[in-house]
Amino acid sequence: MTASLDYLVILFGTTAGAQGAKLGSDEKELVQLLWKVVDLARKKAGSLHESMVRPECLDLTEECKETTKLEVESLARAPQLEQALQQFNQSVSNELNIGVGTSFCLCTDGPLHIRQLLHPEASKKNILLPECFYSFFDLRKEFKKCCPDSSDVNKLDVAAMTEYLNLEKSSQAWRFGASQVEDMGNIILTLISEEYNHRFADPERVNYKFESGTCSKMELIDDNTIIRARGLPWQSSDQDIARFFKGLNIAKGGAALCLNVQGRRNGEALVRFVSEEHRELALQRHKHHMGNRYIEVYKATGEDFLKIAGGTSNEAAQFLSKENQVIVRMRGLPFNATTEEVLTFFGQHCPVTGGKEGILFVTYPDNRPTGDAFVLFACEEYAQNALKKHKDLLGKRYIELFRSTAAEVQQVLNRYSSTPLVPLAAPPILPVLPQQFMSPANVRDCIRLRGLPYAATIEDILEFLGEFSADIRTHGVHMVLNHQGRPSGDAFIQMKSADRAFLAAQNCHKKTMKDRYIEVFQCSAEEMNFVLMGGTLNRNGLSPPPCKLPCLSPPSYSLPAPAAIIPTEAALYQPSLLLNPRTLQPSTAYYPAGTQLFMNYTYYPSMQQRMDLYTQMARQGQCPKNGFAFKGPSS
Repeated sequence: MTASLDYLVILFGTTAGAQGAKLGSDEKELVQLLWKVVDLARKKAGSLHESMVRPECLDLTEECKETTKLEVESLARAPQLEQALQQFNQSVSNELNIGVGTSFCLCTDGPLHIRQLLHPEASKKNILLPECFYSFFDLRKEFKKCCPDSSDVNKLDVAAMTEYLNLEKSSQAWRFGASQVEDMGNIILTLISEEYNHRFADPERVNYKFESGTCSKMELIDDNTIIRARGLPWQSSDQDIARFFKGLNIAKGGAALCLNVQGRRNGEALVRFVSEEHRELALQRHKHHMGNRYIEVYKATGEDFLKIAGGTSNEAAQFLSKENQVIVRMRGLPFNATTEEVLTFFGQHCPVTGGKEGILFVTYPDNRPTGDAFVLFACEEYAQNALKKHKDLLGKRYIELFRSTAAEVQQVLNRYSSTPLVPLAAPPILPVLPQQFMSPANVRDCIRLRGLPYAATIEDILEFLGEFSADIRTHGVHMVLNHQGRPSGDAFIQMKSADRAFLAAQNCHKKTMKDRYIEVFQCSAEEMNFVLMGGTLNRNGLSPPPCKLPCLSPPSYSLPAPAAIIPTEAALYQPSLLLNPRTLQPSTAYYPAGTQLFMNYTYYPSMQQRMDLYTQMARQGQCPKNGFAFKGPSS
């Protein structure tokens, strides 16, 4: 098309809100469309055309009324956007007498009219734009190519270009929009004249659709191309994100939905654009709407994107190597589910791409199944048929189905295949403290914090407890990790006395930390152990662990402490559970001078470990009726 371009069609749009550099940033609808044809071969401009557009909301801002002089009454009689676009298409076709070999391209003053106005609005209204709207010339960039010593592109506008070329400005009698189109026509005719002899070639492109793809953790990514979107509906897909940013070009595989610690979508996404220019335009869509929800848009970094979308798994790369496939995530599969059962589950109306090759089961590092799988479908129709089976039964379990993305596949595999934050111990994990840290039996000198943010640090806990921070025992803050080595949201804290523990629980219960309210319970060291082994502790008391074995009732059960291989004052846990200590330089004396404050971690044992322990205890007749009664404080 660019080799034999015959015509340029100057296009200018006006909204019911902001104009100029803010065009489209307030989500206001298009109310006026103007255009003019320029014959490049004959170097002649045609007549001006105008079409008013009736918005769904007939509410013009004061800025719009003052700038454009438009009236609500005239807009109420105008055609809606789809009919206005048809009028534009018909008018251009008639004027150009389009036939075989005739080519034209749109030309606008900057990218906003196409990228930030027409494409987003047409996408929201489910209007299919004609093909001509997917390529255009930005007159400012073309002017800069022709006149490299002119002002920077970001500072150029129609007035600046007219002044640079010493052209006469259009009459003040021209209404808003019409004067800009008239001046743009004069600028183009000057640029293609013998003096400048500029040739319009290589127009900008708007992507027809989002292309999925993979991203390697070794890939270099420009920080200036990444944004973070927040507030997404949990069921949204990468295609929904691409639709929200319609008109802007997202890089291949550049939409990555974020998952929370439970592996579920958290309403955030990292999006990678093809250039910094497109990222800056994306930031202007801050608090634009996706359905009834407004979406927050912030700057992010390439490192943020790689943490979510980057992968190193050869298995994932091979699975995702089939391009233009729709991915569906299965959750809640029986652990013994086979590929044949999955294929049967979807049936003939939604065949899986490649049969068994189109199914990827997610497993732990030891190849135990997680209950998740990803499935490929060749087209949207097959994927929609598959999603209709949401919560259908496979065996005796109902299966959850969600539309997924390549980035989510990478993220889930990274999550399950990565080693835990702290190495898992092979034997059942039992908390052990040196004798000098143990409290007398039944002394409730501890508190439990429940519902902590997963990113909470020891500094956050000290700030949360306020004046009661001074009553924490040395090495007395214990962060609890789950069996995958990730924060569980719980912490146990040993206080200097039962009275101070009581007051801390009374005064801090349901206070907030980082917009989350935290539950605080008073407990004893024995109750700490009890909770870590699967029991529950709240203000109504204790509930025993889920033990289905015969319950006997000996007085207590205790285990010998393992030999410490680290200094006694730091040996809060078995050596395999101790993390590198984090030193805090206290501004006030929470602890004796010269004493380091350690962030201590332990696990909730997995269900299998609990049952192994129950079995050991039942053999020895050591399983109490009302739960476990381990001696010594828990970590």
